[in-house]
Amino acid sequence: MSADRIVLNPIGVVSSPRVDLTDDHWGTVESTITIDSPELTEQALMALDTFSHIEVIYRLHRVPADEIERGARHPRGRTDWPQVGILSQRAKARPNLIGVTRCRLLMVDGRTLRVRGLDAVNGTPVLDIKPWLAEFGPIGEVVQPAWSHEVMRDYFK
Repeated sequence: MSADRIVLNPIGVVSSPRVDLTDDHWGTVESTITIDSPELTEQALMALDTFSHIEVIYRLHRVPADEIERGARHPRGRTDWPQVGILSQRAKARPNLIGVTRCRLLMVDGRTLRVRGLDAVNGTPVLDIKPWLAEFGPIGEVVQPAWSHEVMRDYFK
């Protein structure tokens, strides 16, 4: 392995009723994450159920390679919103196809987690899970452009 290459092995997989790659309306979606990595024992999940929320890091595995953006674009293709760099938005077509979402942890049962609000489609490989700690939230005032509020208006409804 060369110094500039990173290899990530999924630790689990998402089972979700959502199979389409469309945006919006993720807030009520309930999914399960099955930890299926032979390198992790059930003990790796010990005490995770004492947290209300988790962050799930996953691979956006269904984005076609020819759609990956490495420059700028209009969010969701809407020309009424400004053109901004891919690193200035949370679009799926990212250079490394990594998604990160904070979601509600409903239950841990053995190697299975039940969550609500995870914006990952059925079959999504999970790379890592972290408990959400309030102290990792933003420090100080959050500033973001008006178009981003519009993008997110229905995302978690």
